[in-house]
Amino acid sequence: MTKMLGAGEPPTVLHLTEAEVLCEPEVRPQEAVDLDRPLRGCFVTGTDTEVGKTVITAGLLHALAQQGLRVAGYKPVAAGAVWQAAASGPGGHWLNDDVETLHAASNIALTRAEVCPCLLEEACAPHLAARLEGGRIEPALLIAGAHRLMPRCDALVVEGVGGFCVPLVEPEALADGGTALDAAAAGVGAITGAAHPAIDSGWGADDLAMALDLPVILVVGLRLGCINHALLTAEAVAARGLRLAGWVANRIEPTMPHAQLNIDTLTRALQQRHDAPLLGVVSYHAPATAARVAGELDIDAVRDALGLY
Repeated sequence: MTKMLGAGEPPTVLHLTEAEVLCEPEVRPQEAVDLDRPLRGCFVTGTDTEVGKTVITAGLLHALAQQGLRVAGYKPVAAGAVWQAAASGPGGHWLNDDVETLHAASNIALTRAEVCPCLLEEACAPHLAARLEGGRIEPALLIAGAHRLMPRCDALVVEGVGGFCVPLVEPEALADGGTALDAAAAGVGAITGAAHPAIDSGWGADDLAMALDLPVILVVGLRLGCINHALLTAEAVAARGLRLAGWVANRIEPTMPHAQLNIDTLTRALQQRHDAPLLGVVSYHAPATAARVAGELDIDAVRDALGLY
């Protein structure tokens, strides 16, 4: 199993998770996961990186928690971490802002390793970060992490990484002419309980969304080009057999010209083409907080879109 970042001494390649540092034995996912319990919640994706997926995810968690639901934030993969030394004495932990935000917005007790089982040091595309750090991302680990959290919560809010189709595992990064890639595919099959073909073209965030089979919420960062990016992403979601449950307009540029006209265009197009309602328009906030975002979401529409009654 590839080792990922976590608590411990600052390492040089892929590093230990908190669970491994605590000497917990490696658990076989097929023995630890209740596959009979379907996942409930949503998969949050975005039109691109830096469009506000994390703060919208945190806002969703906050809003659902205010409704009395037990919620857990899950960021399967995060790239970009810095070592945070302990205030006194030895030790410390690896710090990623996205993971910290979801950890704080969840209202059940979670370790950072449960929020994010694959934390990479390099701040770049995850498959490249894994290659630079000498390892690879394990699909089965990411899927198992979501299923392990579900029995403890009413809704799992999963934040994707980057855009919807970002690669996570690339064939050329796996040794022995694809043998390791086939093993990764077999691991996914073990988690889902179904055969999984060899992943000849790699495995990405879209494949993760398909494996989790959650309704998708699309975060649209309002800036020039967002209409095209949003419609293309919506088509990609639908092409993979997933349901686009709704979308959130996020004002990431406070002075964007004609922002409301862009929102109006997307509201019509996404409703007509995908039956995906607008779930909220989030104002530009500096800083943006989960509570502020939650106040600008239509929580009744969110619960209806996700079937959280």
